Amino acid sequence: MSSSVLYDVPGPKAITRNRILGVVTVLVVAALFGWVIWRFAATGQFSADKWEIFGYTQIWVLIGQGVVNTLSAFAVAAVGAVILGFVLALGRMSDHAWLRIPVGWIVEVLRAIPVLVFMMLLYYGLPVVGIKMAPYWAVVIALIAYNGSVLAEVIRAGVESLPRGQSEAGYAIGLRKAGVMQLILLPQAIRAMLPVIISQLVVTLKDTALGFIITYHELLYVIKLLGSNAVYHSPLIPAAIVGGSIYVAMCLALSYVAYLVEKRTRRSPKVVTLDNGDGGEPTTATETIAAQRGLGRYDGTSL
Repeated sequence: MSSSVLYDVPGPKAITRNRILGVVTVLVVAALFGWVIWRFAATGQFSADKWEIFGYTQIWVLIGQGVVNTLSAFAVAAVGAVILGFVLALGRMSDHAWLRIPVGWIVEVLRAIPVLVFMMLLYYGLPVVGIKMAPYWAVVIALIAYNGSVLAEVIRAGVESLPRGQSEAGYAIGLRKAGVMQLILLPQAIRAMLPVIISQLVVTLKDTALGFIITYHELLYVIKLLGSNAVYHSPLIPAAIVGGSIYVAMCLALSYVAYLVEKRTRRSPKVVTLDNGDGGEPTTATETIAAQRGLGRYDGTSL
């Protein structure tokens, strides 16, 4: 009889107990959710007066502009963060101490500064020294700096998690470090860390909401503006429900795109199938590169 070495297989009593706990948990969560809905209804949050503001076309145009501003900041910040992450990761893995140590300090400092503090320093602090920055660029630069430093550590961890034999095999066939990184290590590390990278980009999308504090007209700023409108009975809860639903939809859409990308790039990080047309065995990624460079499989001699 096979058994797991990681945990004990639950017996009949444990299975029954787990099922009871699961049912109780679901009932408690459902009760809390029902109580919240009841309180909303009791305080008139679902009344027509509170939702009247969302019956106007111009209001939805304003919300659409907020969504566009949110996505535009996210798009630039995401691309910039990925590029900065690669640059900092390569610097962190450099063999030269004069480059590796300063880049390491830069990464640690950027990771330590909260995104909101960074935005406020750029928007409110730079004018003190005579530099004015638009709210859009304050949001984008702060997001690039923070998320780029986080992605740098993600990429570095992915590369260092690979077996040493991967890089040694690359050096054995005559590749320099740049070639080993570009052809062997980085492709495998990116595939392995892709879920983490996408998760960090989802965080980047949500962090654009911090821009409302420095008056950037993104979605949360628009929702706050609508929710505090006294003419329409200050529909704060309805505005939060609408805005929250839009944020959830955007994050789910990004997660689905990440799922499609991951599904297409899901391959073994150690073996890449190469069809030579001769019915031979699949070759490894390093052997594929060796074949392209005209080297033998093991000893570096000509094929």
